[in-house]
Amino acid sequence: MKDILLHTCCAPCSAAIIEWMIAEGFRPALFFYNPNIYPRVEYELRKSELVRYAHAQKIEVIDGDYNHDRWLQQVSGYENEPERGARCLLCFKIRLLATVQLAHEYNIKIFTTSLMSSRWKNAEQIAQAGHWAAEHYDGVEFWEKNWRKGGLSERRIELLNENAFYNQQYCGCEFSF
Repeated sequence: MKDILLHTCCAPCSAAIIEWMIAEGFRPALFFYNPNIYPRVEYELRKSELVRYAHAQKIEVIDGDYNHDRWLQQVSGYENEPERGARCLLCFKIRLLATVQLAHEYNIKIFTTSLMSSRWKNAEQIAQAGHWAAEHYDGVEFWEKNWRKGGLSERRIELLNENAFYNQQYCGCEFSF
């Protein structure tokens, strides 16, 4: 088994990835770090769905701090950027830098993100942010895997229905409503 840290945005985007990782011999730890999600009730709902699924799979969930006010300060000046614009890239960098820091602390050599499975996101921006974050810690690598391929998008829908996950219809931040 190979340890991996999976930054997770929600259960619907993560479940098929988790299932695939386990089948392929990975031992994932999940990091739920999404200070961008608004409002707080939405954040808690997404987190509880992920925790419910992870516990059923006997997988550890590491809960990142929810500090939406700090996130708003970090993206200040980018509020009017379009979806998939400069604000999104900055947001990915914020979250993936926290992920690589945690991977380093836990001595996990590889990390990736379920954001790469979302139809709402620009995969090139996520990859750019992941590689940028990895540059900050020697010995920790960002795994740029397109989680939309290889039947995982279809499996995502199956798991969504099988588990009756709450399925959000926006990325999470108030600017993406």
